[in-house]
Amino acid sequence: MKLGDELENDNAIELCDIGMHFNMPNEKVEHLKDYVIKMAKRQLFYNNFVALDGISLDIKQGDVFGIVGLNGSGKSTLLKIISGIMAPTYGTVRTKGIIAPLIELGAGFDMELTARENIFLNGSVLGFSKEMMMECFDDIVEFSEMENFLDSPMKNYSSGMVARVGFAVATVVRPDILIVDEILAVGDFQFQKKCEERISYMMSGGTTVIIVSHSIEQIERLCNRVMWLEKGKVYMVGDVDEVCLTYKNS
Repeated sequence: MKLGDELENDNAIELCDIGMHFNMPNEKVEHLKDYVIKMAKRQLFYNNFVALDGISLDIKQGDVFGIVGLNGSGKSTLLKIISGIMAPTYGTVRTKGIIAPLIELGAGFDMELTARENIFLNGSVLGFSKEMMMECFDDIVEFSEMENFLDSPMKNYSSGMVARVGFAVATVVRPDILIVDEILAVGDFQFQKKCEERISYMMSGGTTVIIVSHSIEQIERLCNRVMWLEKGKVYMVGDVDEVCLTYKNS
């Protein structure tokens, strides 16, 4: 369940006992016909996969909060739940304000369309009006450095080019909460630096930022608090230096 604007004190996000379970088939079915037959005969069996188990957490307004952990630890699933993309199996999520999620490359884009068209499409997905997008269009293009590729279909873009456009659109205005999942890992060093500078600028205006990254150095540079997820559970949460040092030495 997801509730809004009922948070305590200066919290931007409150998670209470979040759990996420998936039914995973215990055998591989190659063809749709076989799947339908097995389902009709009730011969499909599933295993319960626990992606998240009892996650409780408060994130303060203006925090830059990092999440670290190995692949499969539940980081991306948790971000999708906070963003409202997925509903948890149990537990409550409370958030305050507008959320701009940068969770999957290409999410909110139609790869058959040009970058110019996708800027307006992605803006509408994030809740921005066409008029506002027209006002911000030049700023988005300038930040993304995609002037020479605006009228090319995005299916021809590299992952770094897609990330440039997505980040530029999501941050053209300050959202209350910005969620970034490994987006800063793509693209060249200079653009990553621009993204980090914009995140720092947004922090100064009170935006809450959640970052998932495999780069501990990036987490140490940007974040003030960190959570370490391990097999769907909170292993450690606290000050960035303490958590990152323990994580690196694990």
